Amino acid sequence: RVTDVMDATSDAPGADDDASGVALVMELARVMAKRRPAATIVFAAVAGEEQGLYGSRYAATQFKAAGVDVQGMFTNDIIGSSRADDGTRDPYTVRLFTEGVPTSETPAQANTRRSVGGENDSATRQLARFVSDVGDNEATGMNVRVVYRRDRYLRGGDHIPFLEQGYPAARFTEPAEDFAHQHQDVRVEDGKQYGDLPEFCDFDYIARVTRVNGAVLWTLAQAPGTPREARIVTSNLTNDTELKWALGTEPDLAGYEVVWRETTESEWTHVIKAGLTTTHTVDLSKDNVFFGVRAVNRDGKRSPVAFPLPGN
Repeated sequence: RVTDVMDATSDAPGADDDASGVALVMELARVMAKRRPAATIVFAAVAGEEQGLYGSRYAATQFKAAGVDVQGMFTNDIIGSSRADDGTRDPYTVRLFTEGVPTSETPAQANTRRSVGGENDSATRQLARFVSDVGDNEATGMNVRVVYRRDRYLRGGDHIPFLEQGYPAARFTEPAEDFAHQHQDVRVEDGKQYGDLPEFCDFDYIARVTRVNGAVLWTLAQAPGTPREARIVTSNLTNDTELKWALGTEPDLAGYEVVWRETTESEWTHVIKAGLTTTHTVDLSKDNVFFGVRAVNRDGKRSPVAFPLPGN
């Protein structure tokens, strides 16, 4: 049986929490096994989530110890139903929980963040913007509702150990939960059926969430990597902005784009083509707006944005 409960002896089918996520992973692995992505995609079902995130923590620490460049990690936990506990349905929305201030942030990094105002520009928030750009469209039939929070109140998931290791990671979850069908013994009480049973799952909804994941994973694997060593030059007081970054090694790399937005905006609103270079100067004050840098390949696929830090 697949179950996501603490009690290992009770009848707990775990159809939504989290056989739905396991089914998504297995289907995407089946589909993508016939294709060759430009980067490695790892599909995994881990154990011991309720007992202390044991499986995901082991995986994250193993990746970190091996120096693996994880561009993004997604956990699909409770993605099996579009029905809320009041009976209403929202079959075309999936939530994506994304932290702002990084879990792995050091005191020195916190001081830099406070000085430049990067609370909404962690690597995970940039990953969330990438997901919205790629996975929220007519092809998937879904609206990705990005939630600026690491997870729900009093809850957690398998993305957290990856966040602890400094990797961008986020959680997909259905739009509103029905708690009568989570963490409940299977029983009928006052004429109401309790328990996480298959009949309460929406299989068309699971298929659409799978499409979102598939679009995001495939595009992320085919796109260039997030630019490294992105920084804003702060050696002189000027009213323009000089940005620098390291040149990527992808054979199909076509160039870079500088993006910017007002500090009160949550999404990137302006794009400037910088070309195949490692520096670009913009006639805008770094004091007034937020900047980012992303890579573009010859097919027009774009990386997640790198948020530049002050430097030389």
